[in-house]
Amino acid sequence: MPRSAPEPTPTASQPSPPSPAAPPPPTPELYTTFTRAEKRLLTLLLGFATTTSPLTATIYLPLLPLLRAHFHTSAQAVNLTITLYIIFQALSPAIFGPLSDSLGRRPVYLLTLALYMLANLGLALNKHSYGVLLGLRTLQSLGASAASAVSYGVVADVCVPAERGSMLGPISMLLNLGACVGPVVGGLVAFTSGSYEWVFWALVVAGGVLLCGVGAFLPETARKVVGNGSASTRQKWWERSWWSLGKRWIEHRGENGRDADAVAAEDADDRPLVSFKRRFRIPNPLACFRIIFHRDTFCILWLPGSFYVVDYSFLAAIPDIYKTLYHFNELQIGLCYLPRGAGIIIGGYFNGKLMDHNYRVTARKLGHLVDKVSGDDLTHFPIERARARGTPILLVISTATIVGYGWAVSRHAPLPVLLLLQFVQGFWGTCFFNIYNALLVDVFPDSPSTAAAAASVTRCAMAAAGGGFAAAARGDRQSGEENAKGGAYELVVSQKSGAVVVAALKIRIRR
Repeated sequence: MPRSAPEPTPTASQPSPPSPAAPPPPTPELYTTFTRAEKRLLTLLLGFATTTSPLTATIYLPLLPLLRAHFHTSAQAVNLTITLYIIFQALSPAIFGPLSDSLGRRPVYLLTLALYMLANLGLALNKHSYGVLLGLRTLQSLGASAASAVSYGVVADVCVPAERGSMLGPISMLLNLGACVGPVVGGLVAFTSGSYEWVFWALVVAGGVLLCGVGAFLPETARKVVGNGSASTRQKWWERSWWSLGKRWIEHRGENGRDADAVAAEDADDRPLVSFKRRFRIPNPLACFRIIFHRDTFCILWLPGSFYVVDYSFLAAIPDIYKTLYHFNELQIGLCYLPRGAGIIIGGYFNGKLMDHNYRVTARKLGHLVDKVSGDDLTHFPIERARARGTPILLVISTATIVGYGWAVSRHAPLPVLLLLQFVQGFWGTCFFNIYNALLVDVFPDSPSTAAAAASVTRCAMAAAGGGFAAAARGDRQSGEENAKGGAYELVVSQKSGAVVVAALKIRIRR
């Protein structure tokens, strides 16, 4: 029986037949479809939107004597308008943060900015009623103070954890810019016009510009509404930016000439990812308290809160220190706030780079490949270690700065020494503030704005308690010099509370 011919051996000139093609690996789902240019636009919009709360709080301070004279009230009555503003500064994120997590970021931004603009309009038109002044200040605070919590939600929507610092840094810079320029703008407008009304008219214009900018260019980013951004075509008209509505109208003007089946398919796809009625829920201000009293979040909340108390104490102590020890007038005292503000702004930008660097270093040490496409699964990544990396060193520097500041005040040190220490404290203080707020959003990815609201409530409550402690301590002092020195030492006490919690957090992370 003849044998079959052997199979020819493949040679270089005669390649082997191709093997069956292996199925291509599945394409990883994108964490977000927003482009780098769109993220830059979001950063700009969010940064300016978050300036409303600190700008409104500080631009008001130079108006206190004018308001007291105009409404014929006492200093305590006018100061009550500041207290109410701080109270609703804490309540606003607790109301609108959870609402933005369920309903969407864009509707909440439009609602709060419209409320802010109308409240400023009412304040500008109010001529005689002190009661109306109180009521409108609460509405002003409600409208202005939600932006920060909602902005943290937007950052969590569009940025993977490894890149959130690069977006939070510039937003923090613009946010703190409002606190820096507020007293200067308020004093300048009040001084040149001799009336408080023009400050509120300026805020009306600012609110209107922000409302138009957000309405025109801010897309919906909430992941419960648009997912990673790919479901943006299924939004209702009020959830779309005016820019995208205009583009869609131009593109669909010739719809009559299109294939009927294509138009019908597009209309059928025009349903939202989750219906508006199912998403809408009456906001529960108590939702953030479930986060506040969670065991693992106590340290995270305490740290930015303690540094907020330090900043609050700085603001309260500076007038006494420079007026009593250096005999400065009001204008000179106002200028003394600028070094601290410059430190906060520069520190905000630096901190964004630092957070992303710490994330990469931690991942490299663990042999973890950072996923910038789909985002890392934080249940298998020690995000607490990445965010808290290097914070003990930062705390040592910051505590030494505060102790040095108290010593410099007690010794009547030259003015440049105090201003330099204010710059350093502003620089490192904002690093702590942003690092642990970002960690809080990382820990609660499904409700980032609610988590940011919990941080807002905590720091405002701690600032109020710290302010009460400082006021009681100042009440027992007899001289202005004792007041000034005591204010400096109060900063040291606040800083040491943060040191204890950093130590506790590091122990828990190691475990």
